[in-house]
Amino acid sequence: MGHPVALQMNVNGQPVDALVAPRLLLVHYLRDVLGLTGTHVGCDTSNCGACTCLVNGEAVKSCTVLAVQADGADVTTIEGMAGADGELHPLQQAFWDEHGLQCGYCTPGMIMAAADLVERHGRGPISEADVRRGIEGNLCRCTGYHNIVKAIQAAAEARQGAPA
Repeated sequence: MGHPVALQMNVNGQPVDALVAPRLLLVHYLRDVLGLTGTHVGCDTSNCGACTCLVNGEAVKSCTVLAVQADGADVTTIEGMAGADGELHPLQQAFWDEHGLQCGYCTPGMIMAAADLVERHGRGPISEADVRRGIEGNLCRCTGYHNIVKAIQAAAEARQGAPA
């Protein structure tokens, strides 16, 4: 298994240090070491996107990244999206308002992929086609995606009206 490797990163704005096995996946570090179980393990093959989190602002499937590859990075999980006061992030609120979830298993990864998509898109409306293309690596078995797309579009529109 190799000798433990020192790891330092910021997770949801908090510095964390650990000694980890070199082959430990980021998803297992987040879930099993840090207890951030909102990052779901759906397939372990990078197909479903349930494990998506942000690494330095970019959506990554954490089942495809070794924890040591995130050394020195800023990692954001679904737990880090809400405000310090517990106020929902606009994407979380939009998923609630637009009924963008059913069982909820895909929701954390879907929201994290959407956060990257909306940020990269910039201000202004985002088309249905752009949203569908942007989330195509995240699978949902319940909703048919219609309300997920509406939620992401609503959050992008809310962002457009927010101060820069």
